[in-house]
Amino acid sequence: MKLSLSMIVRDEEAVLGRCLASVKDCVDEIVIADTGSRDGTMDVARAYHARVERYIWRDDFAQARNFSLSLATGDYVLWLDADDVLTPENAARLTALKGELSKTRADMVMCPYALAFDEAGVPAFTCYRERIFRRDMHFLWQGRVHECIAPRGNVVKRELCVHHLGSGKQRGTRNLDIYERWAKEEALSPRDLFYYGRELYYHGKFERAEEQLLQMLAGDGWYVNKIEACRVLALCRLARGKRQEAKDALLSSLRYGEARAALLCDLAALLAEEGKLREAAFYYESALLCRDHSAEGDFECPACREEVPLFALVRIYCALGEGERALLCHKKTEERHPTHPSAVQNRALLARMGLI
Repeated sequence: MKLSLSMIVRDEEAVLGRCLASVKDCVDEIVIADTGSRDGTMDVARAYHARVERYIWRDDFAQARNFSLSLATGDYVLWLDADDVLTPENAARLTALKGELSKTRADMVMCPYALAFDEAGVPAFTCYRERIFRRDMHFLWQGRVHECIAPRGNVVKRELCVHHLGSGKQRGTRNLDIYERWAKEEALSPRDLFYYGRELYYHGKFERAEEQLLQMLAGDGWYVNKIEACRVLALCRLARGKRQEAKDALLSSLRYGEARAALLCDLAALLAEEGKLREAAFYYESALLCRDHSAEGDFECPACREEVPLFALVRIYCALGEGERALLCHKKTEERHPTHPSAVQNRALLARMGLI
């Protein structure tokens, strides 16, 4: 079974070698569409024996990825960004997966994508993405920004985790500019309304972001995106001083599916700031009971199901005069995160209260 690595790049000289070095022994060919590099990106790619073709950038990530995809000749295609890497452990998983695919012939493999990391380098924010797919299924990328491939056929999940380390390269308003032009040309899909609203939020355009997110929530969008849209909507309202409306947005996420830990933690934090400690404790305790929804496509923050609520509960129970409960929560974080700044602060608080 032949595996092709498909990529699009531009001015990634600083990180491309790191990516290719981590995956070169796992793939059979590397095909790269360069969308206008002015540094040594193409030289780095060719040093790893990649086939590199120039592609004229048209403000459309899906078009560029589909061009790169057209260069691939493997039975399966793997995609990565230049600032992604495979750890040695995950490179070994990819090699093992190649052997599995040659027998099972899955059409698409969904894998976790780690987008942020804690102080120990452990993934702190992940989501599942379509990572490997059969070339003869003629999959195509869709979407000018935040592009994706719609899953179909025999879709399997595997714990091959790609780490997105970033590059420090400034993107400015690139994504938002594309959405602004796109929205003037045609009606955006619910998915694109979500991402458009999120880009507006990132750039401080809170009122316009709220408009796009409410339009998305009123339509037929994917429930996972609707749940996350409620969280971004709450952030927009909070930035505009609309605290009650922000809480309403967080609670409205329950219309679309099971409670998510991150939204419960956000709600608990707002209540704690208002001095409603008993209510805040309830929602933090509820966050501890939430399931991991990353396999459903959620933007998953594992810390919101563990250390975030536990750290907060230590302080809340101390304030409520419930020392035993506070100590119980602290012991759990002491076992797993003894050097975390919040654990250190809570330890000092408990010592002042004579509980340890």
